[in-house]
Amino acid sequence: MLEVAPGPGFLAIQLAQAARYTVTGLDISESFVRIALENARKAGVAVDFRHGNAAAMPFPDASFDFVVCVAAFKNFSDPVGALDEIHRVLKPRGQASIYDLRKDASLDEIAAGVRDMQLSTINSLLTRWIFRFGLLRRAYGSQAVVNLVAQSRFRTCQLERDGIGFELRLVRT
Repeated sequence: MLEVAPGPGFLAIQLAQAARYTVTGLDISESFVRIALENARKAGVAVDFRHGNAAAMPFPDASFDFVVCVAAFKNFSDPVGALDEIHRVLKPRGQASIYDLRKDASLDEIAAGVRDMQLSTINSLLTRWIFRFGLLRRAYGSQAVVNLVAQSRFRTCQLERDGIGFELRLVRT
């Protein structure tokens, strides 16, 4: 499996620890690749963390059964290019899941999401402010995500809204 934009590698490391997957991570940040490699070494697992761009992946066609991307899709400079590359590196019938924030989350959904984090009052206020005026500004609305997929080689998707986020499920046919 491939994790696109794993940051410090925590999810990829957890998946490798489950011993069910051979895991690769691809991040555009060389610093995050170094940090993720060190985190994997400390955890005693083998994860192939590499430096690269989601819109120009350094992998052969049909390399992975599953691709996951968490909380990074909104930051891609070429989201359709990234979707096309995910399609390319997936094996036939391979699946991908992309989880991210959605721009069309309501104020009530933001408040509920932050409440679920069980933060102190000041941290709760700060986090709601960061979501509303920072993170969600870069996010895509639900229809915008569907439109991006329609422009990609996937063409179709399943999108499920979940609180302040979404899960985008893709299948290479």
